[in-house]
Amino acid sequence: MSRDTHPGVQCPHCQSHLALVPVTGNTVPGNSAAPVPVLPITAKEEWQPPPVAEVLAVYAGRAKDTLTAARGAAKVRESLGRAKAAAAQRRAAQNTARRTPKSA
Repeated sequence: MSRDTHPGVQCPHCQSHLALVPVTGNTVPGNSAAPVPVLPITAKEEWQPPPVAEVLAVYAGRAKDTLTAARGAAKVRESLGRAKAAAAQRRAAQNTARRTPKSA
């Protein structure tokens, strides 16, 4: 099977997947009546995240609000503490369930 007919053709440079798209209108040399489909390789569109500079440009020029930042950090710490406590309780319950004496 040639590379042109293989469904998983990749670019040798960037390894992106390529799609085969039929193009009509070309003719066989010496026989102008028979069009030959030519399959050029075109790159598929792949999603890429926007550049970091564009994302951070929204926040450029904003002053740092230390009160709001401290409040947000406190909420995060509290949430993490609750999650750790819940995980510890689950582990303790699982350990006690495993250690229950088996009935004779």
